[in-house]
Amino acid sequence: MSAEWLGAPRNPRAPLAGLKVLELARVLAGPWAGQVLADLGADVIKVEAPQGDGTRQWGPPWIEHEGERAAAYYHSANRGKRGIVADFTDPHNLAQVRALAAGADVLIENFKTGTLRRFGLDNASLAGANPGLVYCSITGFGQTGPRSGEAGYDFVIQAMSGFMALTGEPDGQPMKMGISASDLACGLYSVIAIQAALAMRARTGRGQHVDMALFDCSVGLLASQATHYFATGDNPPRMGNGHAQVSAYGVFPVSDGEVVLAPANDGLFAKLLRVLDREDLLADPRFATNAGRLAGRAELDAIIAASTRALSQTELLSRCAEAGIPAGPINPIEQVFADPQTVARGMRVDLAGVPGLRSPFTFSDAELALDRPSPRLGEHG
Repeated sequence: MSAEWLGAPRNPRAPLAGLKVLELARVLAGPWAGQVLADLGADVIKVEAPQGDGTRQWGPPWIEHEGERAAAYYHSANRGKRGIVADFTDPHNLAQVRALAAGADVLIENFKTGTLRRFGLDNASLAGANPGLVYCSITGFGQTGPRSGEAGYDFVIQAMSGFMALTGEPDGQPMKMGISASDLACGLYSVIAIQAALAMRARTGRGQHVDMALFDCSVGLLASQATHYFATGDNPPRMGNGHAQVSAYGVFPVSDGEVVLAPANDGLFAKLLRVLDREDLLADPRFATNAGRLAGRAELDAIIAASTRALSQTELLSRCAEAGIPAGPINPIEQVFADPQTVARGMRVDLAGVPGLRSPFTFSDAELALDRPSPRLGEHG
Protein backbone atom coordinates (compact mmCIF):
# COMPACT_ATOMS: atom_id res chain seq x y z
CA MET A 1 0.00 0.00 0.00
CA SER A 2 1.22 3.48 -0.82
CA ALA A 3 -0.38 6.82 -1.47
CA GLU A 4 0.37 10.49 -1.06
CA TRP A 5 -1.57 13.72 -1.16
CA LEU A 6 -1.72 15.46 -4.51
CA GLY A 7 0.33 18.61 -4.98
CA ALA A 8 -2.38 20.35 -7.02
CA PRO A 9 -6.17 20.35 -6.59
CA ARG A 10 -8.27 18.15 -8.85
CA ASN A 11 -10.26 21.11 -10.16
CA PRO A 12 -9.21 24.60 -9.02
CA ARG A 13 -12.72 25.91 -9.76
CA ALA A 14 -14.34 23.50 -7.30
CA PRO A 15 -15.37 25.01 -3.92
CA LEU A 16 -13.28 22.60 -1.81
CA ALA A 17 -10.31 22.37 -4.16
CA GLY A 18 -7.16 21.41 -2.24
CA LEU A 19 -9.00 19.98 0.79
CA LYS A 20 -7.47 16.63 1.81
CA VAL A 21 -9.90 14.02 3.15
CA LEU A 22 -8.98 10.57 4.45
CA GLU A 23 -11.96 8.20 4.45
CA LEU A 24 -11.87 5.16 6.74
CA ALA A 25 -15.50 4.31 6.08
CA ARG A 26 -17.65 1.74 4.37
CA VAL A 27 -21.25 1.00 3.39
CA LEU A 28 -23.20 4.28 3.10
CA ALA A 29 -23.25 7.15 5.63
CA GLY A 30 -19.48 7.71 5.74
CA PRO A 31 -18.85 7.06 2.03
CA TRP A 32 -21.78 9.34 1.15
CA ALA A 33 -20.19 12.18 3.10
CA GLY A 34 -16.88 11.44 1.37
CA GLN A 35 -18.49 11.43 -2.08
CA VAL A 36 -20.20 14.78 -1.49
CA LEU A 37 -16.86 16.30 -0.42
CA ALA A 38 -15.21 14.73 -3.49
CA ASP A 39 -17.85 16.21 -5.79
CA LEU A 40 -17.14 19.58 -4.17
CA GLY A 41 -13.49 19.22 -5.15
CA ALA A 42 -11.80 17.62 -2.15
CA ASP A 43 -9.05 15.05 -2.71
CA VAL A 44 -10.56 12.03 -0.97
CA ILE A 45 -8.48 8.90 -0.32
CA LYS A 46 -10.68 5.92 0.54
CA VAL A 47 -8.91 3.28 2.64
CA GLU A 48 -10.37 -0.21 2.37
CA ALA A 49 -9.56 -3.47 4.13
CA PRO A 50 -7.98 -6.12 1.87
CA GLN A 51 -11.41 -7.65 1.23
CA GLY A 52 -12.80 -4.23 0.24
CA ASP A 53 -15.86 -2.26 1.21
CA GLY A 54 -18.58 -4.85 1.77
CA THR A 55 -20.93 -3.03 -0.59
CA ARG A 56 -18.73 -4.08 -3.52
CA GLN A 57 -20.52 -7.44 -3.17
CA TRP A 58 -24.04 -6.06 -2.64
CA GLY A 59 -25.25 -7.12 -6.07
CA PRO A 60 -26.96 -7.63 -8.34
CA PRO A 61 -27.09 -5.31 -10.14
CA TRP A 62 -23.42 -5.11 -11.07
CA ILE A 63 -21.28 -2.60 -12.96
CA GLU A 64 -18.27 -3.72 -14.96
CA HIS A 65 -15.43 -1.17 -15.01
CA GLU A 66 -11.94 -1.78 -16.38
CA GLY A 67 -12.06 -5.50 -15.69
CA GLU A 68 -13.56 -5.28 -12.21
CA ARG A 69 -17.14 -6.15 -11.35
CA ALA A 70 -18.60 -4.33 -8.35
CA ALA A 71 -22.15 -3.80 -7.17
CA ALA A 72 -24.02 -0.73 -8.38
CA TYR A 73 -24.61 0.02 -4.69
CA TYR A 74 -20.85 0.52 -4.15
CA HIS A 75 -20.63 2.88 -7.12
CA SER A 76 -23.51 4.97 -5.77
CA ALA A 77 -21.41 6.34 -2.90
CA ASN A 78 -17.74 6.30 -3.94
CA ARG A 79 -17.35 8.46 -7.03
CA GLY A 80 -14.40 10.85 -7.27
CA LYS A 81 -12.16 9.15 -4.70
CA ARG A 82 -8.76 7.56 -4.87
CA GLY A 83 -8.70 4.07 -3.40
CA ILE A 84 -6.04 2.19 -1.47
CA VAL A 85 -5.99 -1.02 0.59
CA ALA A 86 -4.61 -1.24 4.11
CA ASP A 87 -4.53 -3.96 6.74
CA PHE A 88 -4.49 -2.18 10.10
CA THR A 89 -2.87 -5.24 11.71
CA ASP A 90 0.15 -4.80 9.41
CA PRO A 91 2.57 -2.32 11.04
CA HIS A 92 3.80 -0.99 7.69
CA ASN A 93 0.27 -0.42 6.38
CA LEU A 94 -0.77 1.18 9.66
CA ALA A 95 2.19 3.56 9.60
CA GLN A 96 1.28 4.68 6.10
CA VAL A 97 -2.35 5.34 7.08
CA ARG A 98 -1.13 7.37 10.05
CA ALA A 99 1.15 9.31 7.69
CA LEU A 100 -1.82 10.13 5.49
CA ALA A 101 -3.80 11.24 8.54
CA ALA A 102 -0.93 13.53 9.55
CA GLY A 103 -1.31 15.39 6.25
CA ALA A 104 -5.10 15.39 6.06
CA ASP A 105 -7.53 18.23 6.70
CA VAL A 106 -10.41 15.87 7.40
CA LEU A 107 -10.74 12.24 8.47
CA ILE A 108 -14.08 10.41 8.17
CA GLU A 109 -14.57 7.08 9.95
CA ASN A 110 -17.58 4.94 10.77
CA PHE A 111 -16.16 2.16 12.90
CA LYS A 112 -17.90 1.13 16.12
CA THR A 113 -17.07 3.42 19.01
CA GLY A 114 -13.57 2.74 20.34
CA THR A 115 -12.47 0.36 17.56
CA LEU A 116 -9.84 2.64 16.00
CA ARG A 117 -8.27 3.40 19.38
CA ARG A 118 -6.68 -0.06 19.24
CA PHE A 119 -4.73 1.00 16.16
CA GLY A 120 -3.87 4.53 17.23
CA LEU A 121 -6.22 5.92 14.60
CA ASP A 122 -8.64 7.62 16.98
CA ASN A 123 -8.83 11.40 17.22
CA ALA A 124 -6.84 11.64 20.45
CA SER A 125 -3.98 9.63 18.95
CA LEU A 126 -3.84 11.58 15.70
CA ALA A 127 -4.42 15.12 16.97
CA GLY A 128 -0.95 15.40 18.45
CA ALA A 129 0.72 15.08 15.05
CA ASN A 130 -2.05 17.03 13.28
CA PRO A 131 -3.78 19.51 15.62
CA GLY A 132 -5.72 21.00 12.70
CA LEU A 133 -7.40 17.71 11.81
CA VAL A 134 -11.19 17.72 11.64
CA TYR A 135 -11.99 14.16 12.69
CA CYS A 136 -15.56 13.05 11.93
CA SER A 137 -16.84 9.87 13.58
CA ILE A 138 -20.09 8.45 12.22
CA THR A 139 -21.76 5.79 14.35
CA GLY A 140 -25.23 4.47 14.99
CA PHE A 141 -25.76 6.16 18.34
CA GLY A 142 -22.81 8.49 18.94
CA GLN A 143 -19.82 8.45 21.26
CA THR A 144 -21.88 8.82 24.46
CA GLY A 145 -25.08 7.42 25.95
CA PRO A 146 -26.22 3.91 26.86
CA ARG A 147 -26.26 2.71 23.24
CA SER A 148 -22.91 4.20 22.21
CA GLY A 149 -21.32 0.77 21.82
CA GLU A 150 -24.02 -0.58 19.51
CA ALA A 151 -23.76 -0.78 15.73
CA GLY A 152 -26.18 1.28 13.69
CA TYR A 153 -28.26 -0.03 10.80
CA ASP A 154 -30.51 2.17 8.71
CA PHE A 155 -33.62 -0.02 9.05
CA VAL A 156 -33.29 -0.20 12.83
CA ILE A 157 -32.63 3.54 13.10
CA GLN A 158 -35.69 4.30 10.97
CA ALA A 159 -37.75 2.24 13.39
CA MET A 160 -36.25 3.72 16.57
CA SER A 161 -36.25 7.35 15.44
CA GLY A 162 -39.98 7.59 14.76
CA PHE A 163 -39.75 7.49 10.96
CA MET A 164 -41.63 4.22 10.64
CA ALA A 165 -44.33 5.23 13.12
CA LEU A 166 -45.07 8.15 10.78
CA THR A 167 -44.84 6.27 7.47
CA GLY A 168 -47.51 4.05 5.95
CA GLU A 169 -51.29 3.93 5.80
CA PRO A 170 -53.15 4.71 9.04
CA ASP A 171 -54.56 1.19 9.30
CA GLY A 172 -51.54 -0.55 7.79
CA GLN A 173 -48.15 -1.73 8.96
CA PRO A 174 -45.51 0.90 9.80
CA MET A 175 -43.17 1.26 6.82
CA LYS A 176 -39.58 2.23 6.25
CA MET A 177 -38.79 4.70 3.51
CA GLY A 178 -37.82 3.45 0.08
CA ILE A 179 -34.33 4.92 0.46
CA SER A 180 -31.78 4.56 3.27
CA ALA A 181 -32.93 7.86 4.70
CA SER A 182 -31.12 7.59 8.04
CA ASP A 183 -27.77 6.79 6.45
CA LEU A 184 -28.09 9.47 3.79
CA ALA A 185 -29.26 12.15 6.22
CA CYS A 186 -26.34 11.39 8.53
CA GLY A 187 -23.92 11.62 5.61
CA LEU A 188 -25.28 15.03 4.63
CA TYR A 189 -25.39 16.34 8.21
CA SER A 190 -21.79 15.16 8.55
CA VAL A 191 -20.75 17.26 5.56
CA ILE A 192 -22.41 20.28 7.16
CA ALA A 193 -20.63 19.62 10.46
CA ILE A 194 -17.27 19.06 8.76
CA GLN A 195 -17.52 22.35 6.87
CA ALA A 196 -18.57 24.15 10.05
CA ALA A 197 -15.54 22.72 11.87
CA LEU A 198 -13.30 23.80 8.98
CA ALA A 199 -14.72 27.32 9.17
CA MET A 200 -14.01 27.36 12.91
CA ARG A 201 -10.48 26.06 12.27
CA ALA A 202 -9.91 29.04 9.98
CA ARG A 203 -10.56 31.25 13.03
CA THR A 204 -8.84 29.23 15.74
CA GLY A 205 -6.22 27.15 13.90
CA ARG A 206 -7.48 24.03 15.68
CA GLY A 207 -9.35 21.01 14.43
CA GLN A 208 -11.76 19.00 16.55
CA HIS A 209 -13.66 15.74 16.91
CA VAL A 210 -17.08 15.78 15.24
CA ASP A 211 -19.42 13.18 16.75
CA MET A 212 -22.22 12.23 14.33
CA ALA A 213 -24.91 9.61 15.02
CA LEU A 214 -27.44 8.12 12.63
CA PHE A 215 -29.96 8.16 15.46
CA ASP A 216 -29.45 11.86 16.24
CA CYS A 217 -29.67 12.84 12.59
CA SER A 218 -32.92 10.94 12.09
CA VAL A 219 -34.50 12.32 15.25
CA GLY A 220 -33.33 15.74 14.08
CA LEU A 221 -35.45 15.37 10.92
CA LEU A 222 -38.71 14.93 12.83
CA ALA A 223 -39.20 18.71 12.57
CA SER A 224 -42.93 19.56 12.69
CA GLN A 225 -43.78 16.05 13.85
CA ALA A 226 -41.64 16.59 16.94
CA THR A 227 -43.20 19.98 17.67
CA HIS A 228 -46.65 18.39 17.22
CA TYR A 229 -45.74 16.06 20.07
CA PHE A 230 -44.16 18.83 22.16
CA ALA A 231 -47.27 20.98 21.76
CA THR A 232 -49.88 18.31 22.43
CA GLY A 233 -48.23 15.37 24.18
CA ASP A 234 -49.83 13.14 21.55
CA ASN A 235 -48.14 10.92 18.99
CA PRO A 236 -48.62 12.39 15.50
CA PRO A 237 -50.86 10.12 13.41
CA ARG A 238 -49.65 8.02 10.52
CA MET A 239 -51.26 9.65 7.48
CA GLY A 240 -50.22 7.61 4.47
CA ASN A 241 -50.23 10.07 1.57
CA GLY A 242 -52.39 12.55 3.45
CA HIS A 243 -51.30 15.55 5.48
CA ALA A 244 -52.18 15.95 9.14
CA GLN A 245 -52.70 19.71 8.84
CA VAL A 246 -53.88 20.26 5.25
CA SER A 247 -56.79 19.03 3.09
CA ALA A 248 -57.41 18.35 0.19
CA TYR A 249 -53.90 17.00 -0.20
CA GLY A 250 -52.87 13.60 -1.44
CA VAL A 251 -52.92 11.09 -4.28
CA PHE A 252 -55.93 11.28 -6.59
CA PRO A 253 -57.00 9.09 -9.52
CA VAL A 254 -57.02 10.17 -13.15
CA SER A 255 -58.27 8.22 -16.14
CA ASP A 256 -54.81 6.82 -16.85
CA GLY A 257 -53.21 6.58 -13.42
CA GLU A 258 -52.73 8.81 -10.41
CA VAL A 259 -51.41 12.27 -9.57
CA VAL A 260 -50.41 14.16 -6.46
CA LEU A 261 -52.32 17.34 -5.59
CA ALA A 262 -51.11 19.74 -2.89
CA PRO A 263 -53.37 22.81 -2.65
CA ALA A 264 -52.01 23.86 0.73
CA ASN A 265 -54.01 27.05 1.38
CA ASP A 266 -57.44 28.55 0.80
CA GLY A 267 -56.41 30.32 -2.40
CA LEU A 268 -54.93 27.21 -3.99
CA PHE A 269 -57.93 25.14 -2.95
CA ALA A 270 -60.25 27.63 -4.64
CA LYS A 271 -58.13 27.44 -7.80
CA LEU A 272 -58.35 23.66 -7.74
CA LEU A 273 -62.14 23.78 -7.55
CA ARG A 274 -62.20 26.06 -10.59
CA VAL A 275 -59.84 23.77 -12.50
CA LEU A 276 -62.17 20.85 -11.72
CA ASP A 277 -65.31 22.84 -12.65
CA ARG A 278 -66.59 22.57 -9.08
CA GLU A 279 -67.02 26.28 -8.37
CA ASP A 280 -70.29 25.35 -6.64
CA LEU A 281 -68.22 24.17 -3.67
CA LEU A 282 -66.71 27.64 -3.18
CA ALA A 283 -69.86 28.64 -1.33
CA ASP A 284 -70.09 25.44 0.70
CA PRO A 285 -69.41 26.40 4.35
CA ARG A 286 -68.09 22.89 5.11
CA PHE A 287 -65.04 23.50 2.94
CA ALA A 288 -64.54 27.24 3.34
CA THR A 289 -61.64 26.84 5.79
CA ASN A 290 -58.80 24.40 6.16
CA ALA A 291 -60.21 23.32 9.52
CA GLY A 292 -63.49 22.47 7.85
CA ARG A 293 -61.74 20.62 5.06
CA LEU A 294 -59.81 18.57 7.62
CA ALA A 295 -63.02 17.69 9.47
CA GLY A 296 -64.66 16.63 6.20
CA ARG A 297 -61.54 15.10 4.69
CA ALA A 298 -63.10 11.80 3.59
CA GLU A 299 -66.10 13.42 1.91
CA LEU A 300 -63.97 16.09 0.25
CA ASP A 301 -61.42 13.60 -1.04
CA ALA A 302 -64.24 11.58 -2.60
CA ILE A 303 -65.62 14.70 -4.32
CA ILE A 304 -62.21 15.68 -5.66
CA ALA A 305 -61.49 12.12 -6.81
CA ALA A 306 -64.78 11.94 -8.75
CA SER A 307 -63.71 15.02 -10.71
CA THR A 308 -60.06 14.08 -11.28
CA ARG A 309 -61.01 10.60 -12.47
CA ALA A 310 -62.70 12.12 -15.50
CA LEU A 311 -59.44 13.72 -16.68
CA SER A 312 -56.22 12.28 -18.03
CA GLN A 313 -52.97 12.85 -16.18
CA THR A 314 -51.69 15.19 -18.88
CA GLU A 315 -54.89 17.22 -18.94
CA LEU A 316 -55.14 17.63 -15.17
CA LEU A 317 -51.47 18.47 -14.68
CA SER A 318 -51.60 20.96 -17.55
CA ARG A 319 -54.59 22.70 -15.99
CA CYS A 320 -52.92 22.76 -12.59
CA ALA A 321 -49.68 24.16 -14.01
CA GLU A 322 -51.55 26.94 -15.79
CA ALA A 323 -53.45 27.80 -12.59
CA GLY A 324 -50.36 27.60 -10.35
CA ILE A 325 -51.59 24.64 -8.32
CA PRO A 326 -48.85 22.34 -6.92
CA ALA A 327 -49.33 19.00 -8.64
CA GLY A 328 -47.22 16.29 -10.20
CA PRO A 329 -47.04 12.77 -11.57
CA ILE A 330 -45.87 9.81 -9.49
CA ASN A 331 -42.80 8.90 -11.47
CA PRO A 332 -41.02 5.56 -11.49
CA ILE A 333 -37.24 6.01 -11.56
CA GLU A 334 -37.16 5.54 -15.35
CA GLN A 335 -39.43 8.54 -15.82
CA VAL A 336 -37.47 10.60 -13.30
CA PHE A 337 -34.38 10.39 -15.48
CA ALA A 338 -36.35 10.93 -18.68
CA ASP A 339 -37.96 14.08 -17.28
CA PRO A 340 -36.74 17.15 -19.20
CA GLN A 341 -36.15 18.95 -15.90
CA THR A 342 -33.84 16.18 -14.66
CA VAL A 343 -32.01 16.21 -17.97
CA ALA A 344 -31.70 20.01 -17.98
CA ARG A 345 -30.23 19.98 -14.48
CA GLY A 346 -27.70 17.29 -15.39
CA MET A 347 -28.48 15.05 -12.45
CA ARG A 348 -27.12 11.93 -14.15
CA VAL A 349 -23.39 11.75 -14.76
CA ASP A 350 -21.40 9.11 -16.66
CA LEU A 351 -17.70 8.83 -15.87
CA ALA A 352 -15.64 6.35 -17.88
CA GLY A 353 -18.79 4.31 -18.48
CA VAL A 354 -19.89 4.29 -14.84
CA PRO A 355 -23.25 6.03 -14.30
CA GLY A 356 -23.99 8.00 -11.17
CA LEU A 357 -25.97 10.80 -9.52
CA ARG A 358 -24.50 14.29 -9.44
CA SER A 359 -24.46 16.00 -6.06
CA PRO A 360 -27.24 18.58 -6.37
CA PHE A 361 -25.17 21.77 -6.04
CA THR A 362 -25.12 24.53 -8.64
CA PHE A 363 -22.88 27.56 -8.15
CA SER A 364 -22.66 30.87 -9.99
CA ASP A 365 -18.86 31.00 -9.77
CA ALA A 366 -17.71 27.45 -9.13
CA GLU A 367 -18.15 23.96 -10.49
CA LEU A 368 -18.15 20.40 -9.23
CA ALA A 369 -15.19 18.06 -9.64
CA LEU A 370 -16.68 15.21 -11.66
CA ASP A 371 -13.52 13.71 -13.05
CA ARG A 372 -13.31 10.09 -11.94
CA PRO A 373 -15.57 7.11 -11.18
CA SER A 374 -15.39 5.02 -8.02
CA PRO A 375 -11.95 3.46 -7.52
CA ARG A 376 -11.25 -0.17 -8.21
CA LEU A 377 -10.08 -2.04 -5.13
CA GLY A 378 -6.59 -0.76 -4.35
CA GLU A 379 -6.46 1.17 -7.63
CA HIS A 380 -4.24 3.98 -6.34
CA GLY A 381 -2.07 1.98 -3.98
